[in-house]
Amino acid sequence: MVTLKEALKMSAGEIAEIKADLKRKIAEHKNIGAYIEQLTGEPLNEAGEGAPILIKDNIQVKNWAITSGSKILQGYIAPYDATVVKNLARRGMSPFGRANMDEFAMGSSTETSFYGRTLNPQNTDRVPGGSSGGSAAAVAGGLAIAALGSDTGGSIRQPAAFCGCVGMKPTYGRVSRYGLAAYSSSLDQIGPLAQNVEDAAILYDVIAGFDPLDTTSADRADANCAANLNGDRKLKIAVIDNYIADCAPDVAKSLADAIATLEKQGHTITRAKMGDCAHHVATYYVLATAEASANYSRYDGVRYGRRGAGSSLQEIYESTRSEGFGDEVKRRLLLGAFVLSSGYYDAYYRKAQKVRHLIADEFAALHKERDLVLTPVAPTTAFEFASRKSPLEMYLSDIFTISVNLAGLPAISVPVGNGADNLPVGLQLIGRPFDEQAVFDGAFSLERALK
Repeated sequence: MVTLKEALKMSAGEIAEIKADLKRKIAEHKNIGAYIEQLTGEPLNEAGEGAPILIKDNIQVKNWAITSGSKILQGYIAPYDATVVKNLARRGMSPFGRANMDEFAMGSSTETSFYGRTLNPQNTDRVPGGSSGGSAAAVAGGLAIAALGSDTGGSIRQPAAFCGCVGMKPTYGRVSRYGLAAYSSSLDQIGPLAQNVEDAAILYDVIAGFDPLDTTSADRADANCAANLNGDRKLKIAVIDNYIADCAPDVAKSLADAIATLEKQGHTITRAKMGDCAHHVATYYVLATAEASANYSRYDGVRYGRRGAGSSLQEIYESTRSEGFGDEVKRRLLLGAFVLSSGYYDAYYRKAQKVRHLIADEFAALHKERDLVLTPVAPTTAFEFASRKSPLEMYLSDIFTISVNLAGLPAISVPVGNGADNLPVGLQLIGRPFDEQAVFDGAFSLERALK
């Protein structure tokens, strides 16, 4: 597969050939279900003439059906382009296809999509991760040059680790959320999934920047990480030993080998510990579901998508939401309404906000004398479909990625080998706020050493 860097140097005719080749591959690998068009039999969506970038189904592309993988948004046509989509067009790239995803980005396996599940191209009996499973599966399976995903609690990094590609979550506020269907407004970020670190840096540079249409957007200088990528830079890296100890033995072995490689490259490795990840999971699901319960009140059968039957407004609301939302979305919205309800707000939501600050403080202390923090991405390699028997088991697959979103930090997942089942293992590097350069430099150094 041609890289994004190579594609950006190609003529219009060569790009047309790449798109034609991708269409053939997408048709041949229909079973993977990375593209929604693979699952519905619809013609592949295209917009523009540039290098093709797969777009997650929760990012607005004008005149496309954008549904967030949900039944409730069937019939909705995007009336405008998200800011990241406009940025692609300005830099010689174009949206190419809708990536399958967990419904409204609520999931860790891309099993909750209205359209059906996506398979992991490395082993089709295993999940591709989620919620950006379609984006990761397409890139890792050679069905996309690069893709955009969204990350609320690990939804770019975890599927990248499971499928064996690079996935990067920017600092909160670095990439505009305008045109992204909100799940949890204080956690969501759009980010790149790519074949290698340099391509991820290129795509990040394109989508990053201040946007007056997003009130959470950070007014900072344009990113220039790809041009300044430096694999020879020597970094100080804190390894979180207690998290690695909680991983499966084969994952821990791959991580240990990668850490040894970083040390041989001249990086300074120090050992550290962080607090119990269980507190991160609890904090995340209180805050994320609370924000979702407020955000999703807009899906009422009146303003967007499909409408249920009813003789009164109340009945329309009830039938639309009962029929339109899947089980996982309903579960999280109910939880969010509960933690915000009278008598429980202080006990859960307010306490979770306090814990969130403690998590950010813990990272700040680690970053005070180190450039990066190193952790696993997931405790295991990709698991089998339907193997997580309870919601809690599924939630724990994001146990090492959630804290990054709570603290608003940049982080990247880099493949560092395979586990005992010959499935990819991902390593996570976490940087200081707005220090994406160190994140990319560390990842580039590791990637280059492992080739």
